Amino acid sequence: MLNRLHRGGAGVFVYVCRRILVTIPLLMAASFLAFGLTTMMGDPLGEWKLAKARTPSEIAAVEQRIGLDRPFLERYGDWAGGFVRGDWGTTVVPGNGTVDVRAEIMRAAPVSMRLVLGAEVLAIVVGVAVGMVGALRQYSIVDYAATGTAFVMFSMPLFCVAVMIKYAGIRLNDVLESAGLGRWLRTAGPPNGGFHGDLADRLYQYSGSYLLPTLCLVAIQFAAYSRFQRAAMLEVLGSDYVRTAQAKGLSQSRVMLRHALRNALIPIATLSALGIGTTISGGVIVESVFGWQGIGRLTVDAVYDREPYLILAIMVVIGVFVLACNLLADLGYAVLDPRIRLAS
Repeated sequence: MLNRLHRGGAGVFVYVCRRILVTIPLLMAASFLAFGLTTMMGDPLGEWKLAKARTPSEIAAVEQRIGLDRPFLERYGDWAGGFVRGDWGTTVVPGNGTVDVRAEIMRAAPVSMRLVLGAEVLAIVVGVAVGMVGALRQYSIVDYAATGTAFVMFSMPLFCVAVMIKYAGIRLNDVLESAGLGRWLRTAGPPNGGFHGDLADRLYQYSGSYLLPTLCLVAIQFAAYSRFQRAAMLEVLGSDYVRTAQAKGLSQSRVMLRHALRNALIPIATLSALGIGTTISGGVIVESVFGWQGIGRLTVDAVYDREPYLILAIMVVIGVFVLACNLLADLGYAVLDPRIRLAS
């Protein structure tokens, strides 16, 4: 047994190393393409030049500092080398001069990651549960209600869902305030320094701040997870090994959890790896609607201000995060289905 575990661990290690080696040239090609596209967006110092907020010598000094006076390939080489070393360049903030790109992303990333990861986990749990119930009670009222809700969520743009949930939160706050309970739900993100007070007070404030934007992201992702889980569960329930387990006299709960659910989760593992990218892109809209100061809002500001180095750093960070989630999903296949061999 120890030898088998050792071989299995070695196989996983080899697989992870192979995936990382494949990821490196992929990230390099993506970063080169992104660098070319972002440099074509326009002059990040255009507002300063139009408003004459700086003298020509000051603008020239800033251009030299952030590398706008050099050729394209030289700028890309310097940026890529600096990025690997931890120097992600500087960005221009109107009224504040230049700030460090890495510091800006490190400030905004934790805010977005907590929101995105929490929403993704909740969407998977709710979607799997609803899809499983819909498969076990096919064509029941519960199944029809879940199917109808999923199709409504599929057809609605995220910004519409966000605006409606924000409006509902404002109205619910009015009801709570009239009942003397205060305005619990926040329609704006948490402050930069976070909430203060004792543990109960902070939990109260953070829950009111996270609830509405989390519901927006869960509503969209839940629809896909519930439909895929329902279809996978129906397929598994009709398989031979499930009927064999039932014929052996195993309890219904054991058949569902040990035999049916485990195999039905394999498509969800694939979908969740792709869905994390959808959740991150949805976070851009949700953060804009609810006023969060995370990666999403930082991306919108960077595009509006035409900040190439900030946009590039955001794209690379998100790309690495999505690729890591795909790697975790591939590793999850081996856990869900022992027949899969990662090092084959």
